[in-house]
Amino acid sequence: MSLLRTDHRTAGILLLAALTALAIASLSCGGSAIPNGPFNAEVVRVVDGDTIIVDYEGSTERVRYIGVDTPESVKPNTPVQCYAKAASHLNESLVGGQRVTLTPGTEPRDRYGRLLAYVKTERGLDVNAALLSAGAAKTMSISPNTEKATEYADLEAKARNKQAGLWGLCADAQNLSGALVPSTG
Repeated sequence: MSLLRTDHRTAGILLLAALTALAIASLSCGGSAIPNGPFNAEVVRVVDGDTIIVDYEGSTERVRYIGVDTPESVKPNTPVQCYAKAASHLNESLVGGQRVTLTPGTEPRDRYGRLLAYVKTERGLDVNAALLSAGAAKTMSISPNTEKATEYADLEAKARNKQAGLWGLCADAQNLSGALVPSTG
């Protein structure tokens, strides 16, 4: 009889552990499994120039754009950088309140749990590329999510040569990790 109780107790503990693991996995993924390929979601909030929050199947997901880095406007303990608000406003005008197509990267999440994705509007506009072309972003290549790195580097170079956006307005545009200051020239 004691052997039978032990087996039931062990089975119960294993079941509880499995259910707990599933609940934690569900929470870490925003509650819904994210497809490997492109999928549609609705933008519920633009966080800044390169991050949005979307609704996918009733769950929210924080999405960080692959291949681009915009000046910081909401990073804790970091002053608002030159052109950050303009980049955020541009992102808002491109995707705010819209349905978008998200294509997750080879590595789908960053160390903060954000979904890493290429973002397209319903009309097919590559939002990541549009931010670079407008001079609102700098390229950022992190392996293995480098599928569009060459294309994006070309777009950044063209924007820089035209002095578009931050390239013409910010004195320290080459180094987005530091505080960008408005150009005095």
